[in-house]
Order: sequence, then C-alpha cells, then structure tokens
Amino acid sequence: MEFRRIVDLPPYVFTIIDSLKVQERRSGHDIIDLGFGNPDLASPSIAVDKLAEAARNERNHRYSASRGIPKLREAAANYYRRRFRVELDPDTEIITTIGAKEGFSHLMWVLLEPGDAALVPAPSYPIHIYGPLFAGANVREIPLATGDEFVANMKEAWKFSHPKPRVIVLSFPHNPTTTCVDLDFMQQVVDFAIEHEVVLVHDNAYADLGFDGYRPPSIMQAKGAKDVAVELYSMTKSFSMAGWRVAFMVGNPEIVAALAKLKSYLDYGTFQPIQIAATVTMNEVPDFPLEVNEVYQHRRDALCKGLDRIGWHMQPPMGTMFAWSRIPEPYESMGSVEFCSHLVREAGVALSPGVGFGPGGEGHVRFALIENEQRINQAVRNLSRALPELG
Repeated sequence: MEFRRIVDLPPYVFTIIDSLKVQERRSGHDIIDLGFGNPDLASPSIAVDKLAEAARNERNHRYSASRGIPKLREAAANYYRRRFRVELDPDTEIITTIGAKEGFSHLMWVLLEPGDAALVPAPSYPIHIYGPLFAGANVREIPLATGDEFVANMKEAWKFSHPKPRVIVLSFPHNPTTTCVDLDFMQQVVDFAIEHEVVLVHDNAYADLGFDGYRPPSIMQAKGAKDVAVELYSMTKSFSMAGWRVAFMVGNPEIVAALAKLKSYLDYGTFQPIQIAATVTMNEVPDFPLEVNEVYQHRRDALCKGLDRIGWHMQPPMGTMFAWSRIPEPYESMGSVEFCSHLVREAGVALSPGVGFGPGGEGHVRFALIENEQRINQAVRNLSRALPELG
C-alpha cells in the first residue's frame, strides 16, 4: 500500500537517539535526557484544580467550539494587552488551536496549495519545514542569521524564488538556534511583507523565555502587522502546560476567519474543561511565566558555565529553553547523529542532533534545559569523561 502524503518523509532522526536512550535505560544505565524539549516543570496548581472541577460538570463533556470558548479568547487578548501592549479583538483576531503545531499545520493548508512556495529559516523546527510541504507547497530556505543579515538573506531568497513565496515563516526566539531579535527587526519584516504582499507567520513559542533582561517582542507590536501577519502563542512553555495542547493564533482577521472555517470541518476544539482551566490560569496566575523563566535561566547558567569549565565553549542563549552549539572541533568529523549516539553510549547524556533540524543544522547539537541544575551538572561531568579531547 502506498501512503503518498508521507512517502517522501525522511526518517525522523531524533528517533535514533531516542531508541539508544531506551536501550541504555533498559540495560540499567542512567541517561540524562537533554534531548527532546519536553518541559519537566509542573503546570500551575490552579490549572489542575480547575480542570478537575470542570471535568466533574457533565455539561462540559459535550462538544466545545473549534474557535475556543469566548472567555479563553478574552484571556488571550488580556495577555497580549498586558505583555505586549497590543489590542486584539477576541471575536475576530484570536482563535484557539489544539497546540501550536496543529494550528500551524492547518494554517498552511489555508494559505498554501500545490505549486506555491514558502520561505522558511534554515535550520528550523521540523514542522516549520514540513507544514508547508504537507500542504503541497515548495520550501525555500532562508539561512539563519541575526538582525539585518537575516533580512538581507530573506530579500535574497525572495528575489531568486519562483514562484514568488506566498508565506514567510518566522519564529523568534528561535528553535533550535536560540537566535533572538528586537522590535526593529519585526518592523523590517512587516514593512517587507506589506511591500511585497506576502503573509508572515510568526511562531512565538518562547514569548516569555528571555534571559538577562531580554524580553522577546511580538510581531503584533510592529506597525501594520495586522495587515500581513499572524502569530502563534502557546501555553506550553510559558505556563508549562505542554500536554494540555492550548495555543492561539492572533492577528489578521481574514486569516483568522479562514482558519476558523477550515477548523469547523476538522475539530470541535480542545476538551472544554481544559479550555476553562486555561482561562482561569491566564487570568489568575499571569506572573507564572516569570517563575518559569527564572528556572530556565538558572539551568542555562549551570549548563553554559559547566561546559565552559570543561573546554566546550558556546555563546549563552538569550532566550528559549535550549542551547545550540557546534560540535567541538576534535569531534566535528563524526557528524551530529554519530556524535550524539556516542554521547548516549559513553556519557549517558542524550542531545538532539543538528541534522534533524534541516539544512544548516548539521555540525551542531541542541541541549534542552529539561533537567534540574543538579542533573545538568552531572551531565557536564559525564561529558568531560566521555570527551577527553576537549580543552
């Protein structure tokens, strides 16, 4: 039997490391997992309590609304007003999605069709590459860089693309590279999009994870953004609610309405008690993201200072829950999959191979800050023993 939609998908390289990790654990070895970016912090207790309460009400067991219940969309509007000083209409400029990956993937179905093209940073979070491909579109890579250099790369990619891209995908702070940008950058890309009549899709997954005083901007803060842009915001990292699958798409009302139309055929929204719990969480513990951010900053410091001590030097990230690094020079010939496999077997540490993030990722590895500081320090000691040629 032929599965034509997925026949050209490459093997998901992260499963190679995951399989090794499982194998080593079954053999009784302790593996410190800094690979899969699965937040380990508990969700707010108020979310759990409200979920249990709402789930006991049988009226919440029926179908919900694919657009999201009104109070949840109002809570999202309040978040944007409070965090970014951006005004959004909950009825026309906000829609809830069943996680950001679902929202992004279905949005690509709305915006793209076979023969269209999308510009995507390289390297990139895998769904940012494969979402357009699932819609039948072609993907053109923008070499990842910061500030003016990225804008120049974007213009270059646009100039030499045929057909002209209908969509430009952005995501800052960036996964996997942790690249961060400022509001001036956002204004530059919005101005470009207005001039060239292209849609901007910004995945703001790490909106609340900025370190050393850095506060990630929203593309909605740029003048004219609502004319050309939408943004995805998720409760996964900010509120440590990964498994709850609660996210929002905000911005251009025509695109919001188009996604709502598609979703009306596809789903009935997230389980209503989850939506109720998410609403109460955003309203009642709005400062929870600050607590989460502090934890990740301490973990970043533990990792980067520890690696620096053993001779593995990297620039500390300004945002996200990750660190991105070139493979140390004595080991770079191994390639990212072989290097990460070596670390699982010899150091008991699991990392993500850079090649899994598409073009530009090879030669790098990604650390996920999903273990506590004690475990991170242990990982550094293990790496020191397994990589004797460091330093």
